Amino acid sequence: MLTMSEPHFRQPLLKTPFHERSRALSQVDSFVPWSGYTTVDVFTTVEQEYFAIRNATSVYDLTPMVKYRIAGPDALRFLNRLMTRDLRKLAPGKVAYSVWCDDSGHLIDDGTVFCLAANEYRLCTGERQLDWLCASSIGFDVEIAEVTEEVAALAVQGPTSCALLRALGLDGVERLKPFELGQFELATLPIMVSRTGFTGDLGYELWMRTADAERVWDALMEAGRSRGVRPIGSRALNIARIEAGFLLPNLDFVSASHTLRIGSERSPLELGLGWLVDFGKGHFTGRRALLREQQRGPERLLVGLDIEGNKAAHNALLYADRAGRTQVGSVTSAAWSPTTKRNLALAMVDAPHFATGATVWAEIYLNRELVWQRRMARARIVERPFYAPPRRRATPPADF
Repeated sequence: MLTMSEPHFRQPLLKTPFHERSRALSQVDSFVPWSGYTTVDVFTTVEQEYFAIRNATSVYDLTPMVKYRIAGPDALRFLNRLMTRDLRKLAPGKVAYSVWCDDSGHLIDDGTVFCLAANEYRLCTGERQLDWLCASSIGFDVEIAEVTEEVAALAVQGPTSCALLRALGLDGVERLKPFELGQFELATLPIMVSRTGFTGDLGYELWMRTADAERVWDALMEAGRSRGVRPIGSRALNIARIEAGFLLPNLDFVSASHTLRIGSERSPLELGLGWLVDFGKGHFTGRRALLREQQRGPERLLVGLDIEGNKAAHNALLYADRAGRTQVGSVTSAAWSPTTKRNLALAMVDAPHFATGATVWAEIYLNRELVWQRRMARARIVERPFYAPPRRRATPPADF
């Protein structure tokens, strides 16, 4: 993506195939790095972009998502040995969310596995994992290749997203069920569409050749004019994913391959991902450690919090009592939810204080015109997701 006129050291971050289109629509020039790429944090305002997710159609550049092609006679055996989930149930045309761990049962990363065909998969994850994947593949007849730069991607999310894709001519996209994928053509451009996303709403992800990226973007923007289409950045997406109760690496957990301090690693059971751990499928990396943890019970648990007031509890410490005498955890992600009108957070809470319905106290610091104020706000532990509209699973979706 570098121009021939500029040396690479003057462009330390790569540009996605959608960069020029994004740059033209950016009104505040707010960009952030993601997996070696420069990406938009905010196009206009967080509020406008957030409500596009919940009320219309949002378009988010997913290209920096790290993508691996995993294929060969032992591709399934390899993935099933690597992952905690039983991927033998994943048929061609299906997608599964999964996690993988080290031998101590600590999370290395999470991601989505796309079954493209028999013995051919695509793994999408937030950070590069090639070293871990290659080391784990020893003894398996499998080929692993990073294809991030070969595949451009857009997340098209919101209540009018299906209607927009149908207006583009993607006939049959309405028949895709959650975590299914299909092959389509936009004019003559091949596109893979999966009914997946990070918003907890109705939505799809479009996967295409990088050479076709700008033509697909232009078609989406043109067809979406009457359906409130809007490109969004990472900040608006972050609010939506918190409402959906989804985890974000380096905020809600740190990969065990990167941690330096003892005790900062997290297991899937601690992160509330026990439903992804299948002890009955046979051996997988970390199984013994996770089985021991399940038998003794987790020492801490990532939970949802409903906090009094409307000030987001960013990085707040949590206490068992209002006086703040006993610390019992900390907030990992927080946001005021415009849709639910609730002050939400994800937090890691120590046993035995993480029971649903229990109360803890959040220590929140507010900066009011350069004057700091401290508040102790009551926080109730609640179930996730915080927001789950029925349209996210409706098949076919309503035609707006």
